[in-house]
Amino acid sequence: MKLYGLIGYPLGHSFSQRYFTDKFAAAGIADCAYRNFPIETIEGVETVLQTPGLRGFNVTIPYKQAIVPYLSGLSDEARAIGAVNCVKITPEGLTGYNTDAYGFRRSLLNLLGDVRPEKALVLGTGGASKAVKYVLEQLGIAFDAVSRYVKNGAYTYGDLSEEIVRAHRLIVNATPLGTFPNAEGCPVLPYEALGAGHFLFDLVYNPAVTEFLKRGAAQGAATRNGYDMLVGQAEKAWEIWNE
Repeated sequence: MKLYGLIGYPLGHSFSQRYFTDKFAAAGIADCAYRNFPIETIEGVETVLQTPGLRGFNVTIPYKQAIVPYLSGLSDEARAIGAVNCVKITPEGLTGYNTDAYGFRRSLLNLLGDVRPEKALVLGTGGASKAVKYVLEQLGIAFDAVSRYVKNGAYTYGDLSEEIVRAHRLIVNATPLGTFPNAEGCPVLPYEALGAGHFLFDLVYNPAVTEFLKRGAAQGAATRNGYDMLVGQAEKAWEIWNE
């Protein structure tokens, strides 16, 4: 039996196990399985790696950067981004990839169509935000980061005036705020500054309409959640594992 999985903590919110289990059933793939490996610290990956039949695994919060020292190699994209969400296990060792960038780019372009906003706000500075920033750079969209804490070159949420929000027509939530079961949470923004020219992308997918997206839509902004991004990154991971 070929086994694949997901490491992170907690994993109650994750769609990966259900997605791949359904995928295997629909395609009649009987020799593969996918399971969750909730590990409270990154050191727990050492136990995961001893699991018989393990061929590869996905990586989610909070280990997309912490996993790197355990790897023997990185794809060019993962190295440029500085975060890993997909690991392939081979006899030569563990190689890290970033398929978040692939999934985000595909889904973002579907949201934007032919429009390219002049500036974007990226909410959050963790591993997921690194893939977002990488894609925005590729697309030539200037961006500013937003952090809970004072960091070089980043706004804090207290800095976000209506003027700043109006000047950034694309806003990407790369934080877990609003994820089920804490669905009432959302980034602190002057939502009244949003309008029909804005695009809001939330990497959160559960619930399908987060408070962040709900408030944006109420102001006329175009919105998209993270589900299509996740499907894209999952399919890219499957392709990598089977190359």
